Amino acid sequence: MKIAFMTLGCPNWNLDTICQRGAEYGFDGVDFRGYLDEIDITKLALFTTHAAETRQRLNDAGLLVSAVSSSIQVCRAENRAENLDEARRTIDVARKLGSENVRVFGGGNLDGSSHAELAQIGLDCMRAILELDGASELRWLFETHDNWIKASDSKLLLDNIDNPAFGALWDMGHTARVGGETPQQSYAAIGPRIGYTHVKDAVYDPNHAQAMSDGWRYVLPGEGQLPLAEALGVLRQNGYDGWILFEQEKRWHPSLAEPEVAFPAFVKWIRPLLQ
Repeated sequence: MKIAFMTLGCPNWNLDTICQRGAEYGFDGVDFRGYLDEIDITKLALFTTHAAETRQRLNDAGLLVSAVSSSIQVCRAENRAENLDEARRTIDVARKLGSENVRVFGGGNLDGSSHAELAQIGLDCMRAILELDGASELRWLFETHDNWIKASDSKLLLDNIDNPAFGALWDMGHTARVGGETPQQSYAAIGPRIGYTHVKDAVYDPNHAQAMSDGWRYVLPGEGQLPLAEALGVLRQNGYDGWILFEQEKRWHPSLAEPEVAFPAFVKWIRPLLQ
């Protein structure tokens, strides 16, 4: 398994710093979810007209682009035109950067619609996306997030969209903390379709100033209460050899540890677990 970091965790790093620190800390790749002040990298020349140079600079530092993380919500019907437009841009950027993975969301509105109805919207959207030039050469991976965290719901979406170019991104923190599931339960539902993973840890500490609305707060990997090591063990036992990504949401939670602290701490924690 290879390890990567997401630019969501280092919103102030430019490309030089991404290359330098990524190599220094021992990462294999980087996942682009924003760059400096722009959340959508497909709007930046660094990743469009100058993408070949950007890719070369990353590769020279020993880094691959593990994924391009989009904002596409495939189960939101009112976003269809916007989804297709972003998908076109993302296909171009992902191919230029040498990434085969694109993160998408399931999303959708459950107020008046069932999961089954939303899954049909997702199927229609993904069919349209996969008809775009170059789309079928990539893997479109929905994150276990928002309305698609619980095993039964995630399996429903995967069963409905059975194209091999569509799969799951297992955010093992979400399925445990929000879904209330064991790693074994989550893997039983989505395991064969997992193409990518997110790792972040948290503790239940409702009286802490940094606690979220559900009473949990993020901490460095290995310092929390989530069954991350167990989930990694399940992946290893089942032959998963893809990316393990450290998702540090510092862009959204500025009080989190600086990347100069969090990123090397993640590498130190995870390397023994992958051996």
